[in-house]
Amino acid sequence: MRRFLCLHLIAFATGCILDLIIGDPYSLPHPVKAMGSLIAALEKRLNKADIKDEDKRAAILKRRGTLLVMVVLLATLLISAAVCIGAYLINIYAGMAVEAILTCYVLAGRCLYNESMKVCRDLKNDDIAKARYDLSMIVGRDTDRLEKPAVIRAAVETVAENASDGCIAPFLYTFIGGPVAGLLYKAVNTMDSMIAYHNERYEYFGKTAAAADDVLNFIPSRLSALLFICAAFILPGCSAKEALRIWKRDRRKHLSPNSAQTESTCAGALGIQLGGVSYYKGVAVERPCIGDNKREVNVDDIPRANRLMFAAAGILMAILYIPLLICLL
Repeated sequence: MRRFLCLHLIAFATGCILDLIIGDPYSLPHPVKAMGSLIAALEKRLNKADIKDEDKRAAILKRRGTLLVMVVLLATLLISAAVCIGAYLINIYAGMAVEAILTCYVLAGRCLYNESMKVCRDLKNDDIAKARYDLSMIVGRDTDRLEKPAVIRAAVETVAENASDGCIAPFLYTFIGGPVAGLLYKAVNTMDSMIAYHNERYEYFGKTAAAADDVLNFIPSRLSALLFICAAFILPGCSAKEALRIWKRDRRKHLSPNSAQTESTCAGALGIQLGGVSYYKGVAVERPCIGDNKREVNVDDIPRANRLMFAAAGILMAILYIPLLICLL
């Protein structure tokens, strides 16, 4: 058990370093892309407009959506477990290499940084059209009508929200249960992003995926908020006191039970206001304002939000690793 724990700690740390240095290798096959293809194929097959009894439509679609979730999770479990166990059966070095690579795939901190900083560079170059386009790659809202402050707010919100489900949550699950647990989390997160929408097509079909995502992110989102507060304490230009105050006040100001946790601490730490009106497929959606409008947002708030994310992840790694290393030495 001690030897297995040491191998896991080394492989996990290696995977974290790989993600920090190179992020997602876009040119190589990616397990999340495979999950997306499977989800899309199953959704096309199961989410059909072939239900004649309108009274039973909601229940039938929920059952079909639940079946999709079960099939995707079972496939993810069997394939990831087979790959990891098979690699370790070859030898420990192959096993550690596979575990490190899969850990890198699970984490998305570097990818989130790269994509958000594209927006930052576009704005610094006064290329608002390109900034809107690059922003559209990482947000679900309409970006074609956004002015510069709204583009900045959207990028900061994306970094703050995805710091939890793209960085801290997969970090935590992978640390506890290895790449298998991390990939199961990513499968749920991917299903939530693909089929958990409040519209005619997915309102009932995506219920189970949305509920599973809410459950899996309940603890990580709140842990991420606390880590953001700790990060604000050590980072220059950030206020841990304000992060804590805004978190207490605004952490429930979102339709999702989890999303406003990190958005509120980020807004408080940076002294800005997030939220407000956003457009989705031409429809205006009024979201509650999070944080106090102490100053206008500026382009440097995007790298500040990223620094909060990386500092939070570093604090979490120290909290998890230091006690274990002391026990193992």
